[in-house]
Amino acid sequence: MLLSKAYLITHRALFFAFRHGFTLLHTKSEARSLLPAFAPPPISRALKGSQLPQFAALDVNTYAKLLDSCTRLKLLAEGKEIHRQIFMHSSCARNSVLLEKIVQMYISCSETESARLVFDDVPQPSVFLWNAMIRAYAWNGPFDRAIGLYERMMDSGVEPNKFTFPFVLKACSGLEALEDGIKIHDEVKRAGLESDLYISTALIDMYMKCGCLEDADEVFCRMPNRDVVAWNAMVAGCTLHGMYEEMVRFVLEMQRMRTRPNPSTLVALLPVVGQAKALGQGKSIHAFCTRRCFDEGDVLVNTALLDMYAKSECLVYARRIFDHMRIRNEVTWSAIIAGYVLCGRMVDALQVFGQMISEGPSIVGPTSLASILRACASLGDFDRGRLVHSYLVKSGLLMDITVANSLLSMYAKVGTISDAISFFDEMDTKDTVSYSAIISGCIQNGNAEEALDVFREMVSSSMEVDAATMVGVIPACSHLAALQHGKCNHAYITSHGLASDSSVCNALIDMYAKCGKIEIARKVFDTMPKQDTVSWNTIIAGYGIHGLGDEAISLFLRMEPAGLVPDDITFICLLSACSHSGLIAQGKHWFYAMTEIYNIVPRMEHYICMVDLLGRGGLLDEAYDFIKKMPFEADVRVWVALLGACRVHKNIELGEEVSRMIQKLGPEGTGSFVALSNLYSATGRFNEAAQVRIMQKEKGFTKSPGCSWFEIGGVVHAFIGGDQSHPQSSSIYQKLEELLVEIRKLGYLADTSYALHDVEEEEKEHALVYHSEKLAIAFGLLRLRHGQPIFITKNLRVCGDCHNAIKYITLAAKRDITVRDANRFHHFKDGMCSCGDFW
Repeated sequence: MLLSKAYLITHRALFFAFRHGFTLLHTKSEARSLLPAFAPPPISRALKGSQLPQFAALDVNTYAKLLDSCTRLKLLAEGKEIHRQIFMHSSCARNSVLLEKIVQMYISCSETESARLVFDDVPQPSVFLWNAMIRAYAWNGPFDRAIGLYERMMDSGVEPNKFTFPFVLKACSGLEALEDGIKIHDEVKRAGLESDLYISTALIDMYMKCGCLEDADEVFCRMPNRDVVAWNAMVAGCTLHGMYEEMVRFVLEMQRMRTRPNPSTLVALLPVVGQAKALGQGKSIHAFCTRRCFDEGDVLVNTALLDMYAKSECLVYARRIFDHMRIRNEVTWSAIIAGYVLCGRMVDALQVFGQMISEGPSIVGPTSLASILRACASLGDFDRGRLVHSYLVKSGLLMDITVANSLLSMYAKVGTISDAISFFDEMDTKDTVSYSAIISGCIQNGNAEEALDVFREMVSSSMEVDAATMVGVIPACSHLAALQHGKCNHAYITSHGLASDSSVCNALIDMYAKCGKIEIARKVFDTMPKQDTVSWNTIIAGYGIHGLGDEAISLFLRMEPAGLVPDDITFICLLSACSHSGLIAQGKHWFYAMTEIYNIVPRMEHYICMVDLLGRGGLLDEAYDFIKKMPFEADVRVWVALLGACRVHKNIELGEEVSRMIQKLGPEGTGSFVALSNLYSATGRFNEAAQVRIMQKEKGFTKSPGCSWFEIGGVVHAFIGGDQSHPQSSSIYQKLEELLVEIRKLGYLADTSYALHDVEEEEKEHALVYHSEKLAIAFGLLRLRHGQPIFITKNLRVCGDCHNAIKYITLAAKRDITVRDANRFHHFKDGMCSCGDFW
């Protein structure tokens, strides 16, 4: 009863006010003082079943004026209550004027779906109301509903006006719905509105967003009048597509036509200036901002300037702007963090992130978190990455696919592939980037077979495969020498139109070269639509690992006439090719030509190649002097290269000197420990070899076991030395024993210096028999038809005894055998090897 009285008093007060000429509520407080303060009940159709108290109805004009006030002041609760009251009185409930007012009220309060429920009950909506609903969806989404409403409007016979088209074209821009946009453009022409300033600007924006730059330019050129917004649309379109020169042309033309850039122009302009790293141009724009006072307190302009400096790798200026900003939004913090990440200053990025958490916005956005995860990945900071993961779970931001992919990439890059795979399996939504990240992570962590399994899952799920994914997948085939998989992927690339992508072709060249098919690699290279420096480097390196140094040099000489300048990587590939082919004189020539002709300063990798070249050629003293004359101190890798040569040429005295240098510097990886151990074992100094292995274990370095792969019928079979886990193990070992008998008859004697333990000679020979490459070859002889060549891949350098044994096996089995070890290819045929026993 009290509630009914309260309503009655309120409505009488309102009615009295309107009767006495008080027709407009000026403030929210005035309006609320005349309306109930309690929460309103549900609206629209949901009210039909409610039993509500009846009140005396106000007239239509009074309700209309009340709704106008609620619309203007955005009073949602009060507007709902008025809607309820109107709905309760049948005389007003179907009134078109009031229904339109209610729709407008809900739109003004951003209640688009509530507005749509009422809109659908309006018998014949006016063009104004159609426009209001289309605009609401165009601004707030979903965009497809704006286009749907436009089509329904056309079907109902309501003619769109000049206000309709900009709204629906904005929705087309948001969806990049080019086909719908073209149809609307045709309607604009039929309506004779193509010269309208606002419609033309909306068309420019739509065409730019859909990538139709020529169409946008055509609309722009036909405009009889242009304001700053139209010019900004063209500038923003150029920015969207990274068209720096075109953007500069538009801005200069804009000023020539006496249209002054405004802050929006500069916010659109600066991102592409940063992408182009046009620092001089960016500074000029900054000076213009200062002269026009655009940067005084404008967070958008200052953030755009900060971002431009960060992308131009001028972090001093970026940080100066950041520190002087009184107001910073989440985008500002993201920009400075992303700048530090871009410039490789990951520690600084993490420090700013900590500052952001303590004094920045209350909610950290996905962009900032994605940058921080990249920083964690770069630093290998697993613990901090896990903390960010926890924050993402609590904040619900893992629903953002970009953030989820960054987290996935972080786990893969810090070496915790098991965590990456677990998280990948838990992801509710996956896109092409997700699959590419996990595939690349598997490859980087040596899980090539897992990478191929994930790719097969990706294809079977009908996920779109792009060039980046294929660039991640193909190295898995290279790693396993899985030629059949590689060929299937090549066919997929061709059938899906990815063969024109240079990065994909470069990956194919590398894959075919590493799978022993250098001639196919060359064919891919020759038929590429466009070759880049990486293409030339890859094919030169391919010839190098096959011991085809002359071909590598010949190709290198064709590089400059083709319009490409060799870089430092090119010379690493070239020097390595000379080393693998024993081309000592040529290697020396190109090393010095690199500096004298091409002005490339040699770095550590070039010196490693030269030491390897001289060492493999037996010029150990010259290699030692070469190291001593280096312009900077040699690192462990240089000395290990020489130590390996000492092992091959059994120069114990120099080997001990080199080993002392390595111990002085401190071994940095498994390779140096293994080389030292091998040297001592080869000379019978097994106690020293044991001490090296103990030191290796204490420092946490583990030697990867020798593993060889053999592919047949698309299935990759793996073998580890002495392992008997293969299903056909008994047959393999029996075949190997038979081979041993046959090659001994041909003169083979086991080189027990490659057995690295102090045991009896017979035990050493027995250990050598079961090296992984020999097991793989025996399996190949069992599975392949007579005369078919055998192709083996090994993860380590092939040992001298196996190398010698395989030459004899080619004679006994009358087979060509190819072994790809960690350094190069060995093509065995008729008792000879393509490396000339030089590896």
